[in-house]
Amino acid sequence: MDFMQFVDIILHVDKSLGFLIREYGTLVYMVLFLIVFCETGLVVFPFLPGDTLLFIGGAFCATGEMNIWLLMALLLIAATTGNTLNYWIGSLIGHKVYTHDYRWLDKNALQKTHAFYEHHGGKTIILSRFVPIVRTFAPFVAGVSEMTFSKFQFFNIIGALAWVVGLVSAGYFFGNIPVIRDHLNTIVLIGVGAAVVPVALGGLWKFYKKMRGA
Repeated sequence: MDFMQFVDIILHVDKSLGFLIREYGTLVYMVLFLIVFCETGLVVFPFLPGDTLLFIGGAFCATGEMNIWLLMALLLIAATTGNTLNYWIGSLIGHKVYTHDYRWLDKNALQKTHAFYEHHGGKTIILSRFVPIVRTFAPFVAGVSEMTFSKFQFFNIIGALAWVVGLVSAGYFFGNIPVIRDHLNTIVLIGVGAAVVPVALGGLWKFYKKMRGA
């Protein structure tokens, strides 16, 4: 297998997981660990599969080809430590932009971003887990805006638990049903929308009342 074939297998791991299990056995756990860690920990890998990987992994656990408890444990560690690394990278860059005067940087906007994360960052960190690309950048922005680390870590762990346990379990129970497997991304986005819309409406209502009072 050449390098490009390997990359193609990784990018389409939802379709090639069976092949990886047959060819590499238990090493597939390490492959899945690295995929989740890189997607959540490095902003240059937002294109890696996440939701489908967890879901299909759960489906293979249901057939007995993988161990669900081992898979969940490893992916929880990968998702949590990946986000933590991403946060620290953002935090390192954030400290530099706070201490240097860059013409292209709006420090006022950065301060507002920090305030936003302090008040709403928890919901952002949790919900971003279920949105491709956004889950890669959310911890980075949290670090740049200097969101309190203890607060970030608390919601980081909750988000990882909801994401990994939720999708692996869903794959375990429903992953071998074609209509659900084929429309996973749509189902996940509908679920996230159902959680985000009430929050957005609540924010708009508070804004309306503030403007009316003014």
